[in-house]
Amino acid sequence: MTPELDLPGFRFHPTEDELLNFYLKNMVFGKKLHFDIIGFLNIYHHDPWELPGLSKIGEREWYFFVPRDRKHGSGGRPNRTTEHGFWKATGSDRKIWSLSDPKRIIGLRKTLVFYEGRAPKGHKTDWVMNEYRLPDGCPLPKDIVLCKIYRKATSLKVLEQRAAMEEEMKTIFTSPSPPSPPLDTVSFCGQPEEFITPMSVPHVMLKQEEQEVLMVEEITEEKAQQKKGCTTTLQMPLGNANLPELQVPKTDWSQDPFWSQLSPWLQNLTQNLTPYAGILN
Repeated sequence: MTPELDLPGFRFHPTEDELLNFYLKNMVFGKKLHFDIIGFLNIYHHDPWELPGLSKIGEREWYFFVPRDRKHGSGGRPNRTTEHGFWKATGSDRKIWSLSDPKRIIGLRKTLVFYEGRAPKGHKTDWVMNEYRLPDGCPLPKDIVLCKIYRKATSLKVLEQRAAMEEEMKTIFTSPSPPSPPLDTVSFCGQPEEFITPMSVPHVMLKQEEQEVLMVEEITEEKAQQKKGCTTTLQMPLGNANLPELQVPKTDWSQDPFWSQLSPWLQNLTQNLTPYAGILN
């Protein structure tokens, strides 16, 4: 920016009529402007993201006078290829009419989009260019166009989708994966059928029946000793060896009401366990 234009709050937003009738026409016919606002640059020697730093003025829109570099002489198509991509036209040229005289065409506008890569393939970007030129019928001493470079506005919906995608990717790459449990701590809801053998259930039944038989035998032996009138000697621990032995008096348990209630149950249990006596032996 020149020192004369270093003014706070100054903005450069010309209309299409001003760009063609004033700025481009004066440059083509060699009339020097008092203020050097739009610079002269071959933008095709640079990629679009480099152009904002090469412009004399602009915040969201950047303007340049550009020589038309044609591929095959003066009648060929302009060469719009850069180092990392190319500019591609989006449609036919649009006619620009004069504001003072609506029936007079003052120029043409071509809209182009920048693609990264090489034609015919390439990745479309959000960089856009409007190329303004004077009408083809008028004689021009210089083949120069005026280009406005800007970035296409991104909708709020697209910005929200990008932000959501970025957050999702951060969550995927930053969240730790749950550790796998060791094999010895894995528990199963049920036992597979192939691990249940036919003898597993009878084995448990035999264990229970064996305990019941042993209990009946102990009670029967104790009852037999009581009937004989023998005394039972209680053995004391080794630490109390000097204590006298306790003598239990003879008792007739047949007269005890508790024993009389327990005897029928024991007889029935003995009869039910008789078929398993051979298995236990």
